[in-house]
Amino acid sequence: MNASTDAAAGESTSIFRLIYRSHSLVGPDERKAQLGELFITARRNNKRLGITGALVISGDSFVQALEGDEGAVRDLYAAICQDPRHDSLTVLEEINDERVFGRWSMAKVSEDGGSDIRLLSNAKKGVIVDAPGRDLVTPEAEKVLASMRSSLVLDASET
Repeated sequence: MNASTDAAAGESTSIFRLIYRSHSLVGPDERKAQLGELFITARRNNKRLGITGALVISGDSFVQALEGDEGAVRDLYAAICQDPRHDSLTVLEEINDERVFGRWSMAKVSEDGGSDIRLLSNAKKGVIVDAPGRDLVTPEAEKVLASMRSSLVLDASET
């Protein structure tokens, strides 16, 4: 195992975390298919880059945490900023901290405090499925997720 594999497997190591909020420009009728494609691509690319994180979706609002090597995270965020499916991107946090989503190359989580769902992609079938073992949310991860959910509430009250 190399350092990025160790980190992605959940070992405690200092990493860079960037959390941003954005609005989706994808119409409701296209959203499920677009999110499926996004998760398949993100899971594959994030694993290769040693990036982990979580995505909270509420309506047309997203809050995403990306964590890993600072250069890789900043490059990924720059690519997201160029993605025509996003609008109104706002960085909410940039911090060097311990990795809290070490077992999640990408996860969609509930915005209402309900169960968090680890997602796995089945590229051969082109689908996203719930992963077993929903007990992987650590207290540290839940603290970051709570902050992400709060930013969605703030975003909704601003509009």
